[in-house]
Amino acid sequence: MSLTPHQIGLVQSSFSKVEPIAELAAILFYRKLFELQPDLRSLFPRSIEQQGRKLMSVLMVAVGSLTNLPALLPVLQSLGARHVTYGVQPAHYEPLGDALLQTLQTVLGDNYTREVHDAWAAVYTLITGIMCAHDRPEQHNLQRAAG
Repeated sequence: MSLTPHQIGLVQSSFSKVEPIAELAAILFYRKLFELQPDLRSLFPRSIEQQGRKLMSVLMVAVGSLTNLPALLPVLQSLGARHVTYGVQPAHYEPLGDALLQTLQTVLGDNYTREVHDAWAAVYTLITGIMCAHDRPEQHNLQRAAG
């Protein structure tokens, strides 16, 4: 899977609207995640504020690097490996993606169009595919698509 320049532009433009309220967006994300999948709460620290800052930091790097996926690849592979040590399973990525998209819809309001949704869904699919590829050999084609 590859991203089009238009998709990258939509994601980067919409994320620029999220950055000024990153702390709020992170809190909304984790509330939504634990609402959708309460059993995932045990994978996170009690205080979610620091985790929220980490989430937003990773998103900033990923969104900013979408035009240079080969440079982003080792970052995502390392992140995926760390997530395995925390107990994250490939099946956990679906509710994480749902929570992310719903959070974006909330914080972007009318700026969250179908086209923006589809662009973010494509980015999330690409990112999580790379993160999970070391556990699932059939996903290695995603790494090649990014390289």
